[in-house]
Parts: sequence; structure tokens; C-alpha cells
Amino acid sequence: MSKKKKKYYTVWKGHHPGIFENWDDCKAQIKNFEGAQYKSFETFEAAKQALKGNYFDYISKKGAFKSELSQTQIEKIGQPNLNSIAVDAASSGNPGKMEYQGVDTQTKKLIFHQGPFEEGTNNIGEFLAIVHALALLKKQNSQKIIYTDSKTAISWVKKKMCNTKLERNAKNQKLFELVDRAVNWLKTNSYTTPIVKWETKAWGEIPADFGRK
Repeated sequence: MSKKKKKYYTVWKGHHPGIFENWDDCKAQIKNFEGAQYKSFETFEAAKQALKGNYFDYISKKGAFKSELSQTQIEKIGQPNLNSIAVDAASSGNPGKMEYQGVDTQTKKLIFHQGPFEEGTNNIGEFLAIVHALALLKKQNSQKIIYTDSKTAISWVKKKMCNTKLERNAKNQKLFELVDRAVNWLKTNSYTTPIVKWETKAWGEIPADFGRK
């Protein structure tokens, strides 16, 4: 059995910002800290350098992406519409601490961020992110479209329901209050904003990706 590769965790915002050598120590700094900012790195030096910088610069760094699709396939898919918001969610565990965000597809500028929430799932986060973006764009009377890499979340939004199997409990009460508000918004509002599947195989990770994979 191969030995698990060691990681170092940079915490920009938490109870005690800094660099931590294991996930448990990192988790202690972000638990119950709203708006926590953290990311793993493969070396201590990389983590140390990141701590001197800006969190959002590092979660947007994808490196050079090389598609496995043929040129013909890529041309058929085309390029993403940059007049858009890209949304994504991240969950440390399933269920686990979950957060979601939306960014400008072209500039990668953060538009909104919510969480982390206790005992959430990635699918719930993706669903909430789409509805958050829909409500924001309608309020702004914007013609932008929404990109997501979650087919499940798109399906839930179309059905105006959060079809999660996750059970409600005291820990995730706040999260489910948001879910109820999102479902109610979908049932009481109309919208024309297109919700489009991000073509990861052609374009790489969605710009809103948290970069913790």
C-alpha cells in the first residue's frame, strides 16, 4: 500500500491563521469560523509563500489545462460565454463542512461566498449557489448567464426542489433554513437566466472551483 502524501494547510482566515501540518489542526482553526479561508499545499514552502499572499489568488490558480478532447470536439463545444457568473461548492466530507461561491467567469472576481456550514453536502451547496446567483442577477436585471458543473443541481433547480437525502438535525439547521428559502424563491419567482453546464473536459475546472482537490 502506497504511503499517503503529506500535505500542508494554509489558513488565511480562521481562529489562528498560519500553516498546519495535518488536517485535524487545520480543521480546528476553521470550525465555527464564518468565512474561513484555507487551502492545502504539497510542500511547506508553497504553503508559507501562499500565506503571504491573497487567498483568492491561490484558489483561482489552475495551471495549464490540456484537454483530452480532440480539436474537433473542442470546436464543436465552443468557448465559454464570459458574460456570466460561475458557481461552485466545496465540502470536506459527505456530509461535512460545506461552502459555496460565485465568481465573474472572466475576471475570477468573487461575487458572493457563503459558509462554511456544518453537515452539508456538495450537491446542496451547488443548488444554493445557483439559486443565489439567480436571485442576484434578477435583482440586478442582468443578462448574464450562470455556469455550474453540477448536473444534479441543475435538475433540482428545474424541479424547484432540493432532492437531498440528507436528514435535518440541530447542526445543519441553519443550512436547511437557506435551502427552504431557496426553494421558496424558486416557487415564487420567474426568471429567464440560462443555467448552463460548464464543459470541464474542454475548458478545465470551473472558475469558481475552490482549488482544494
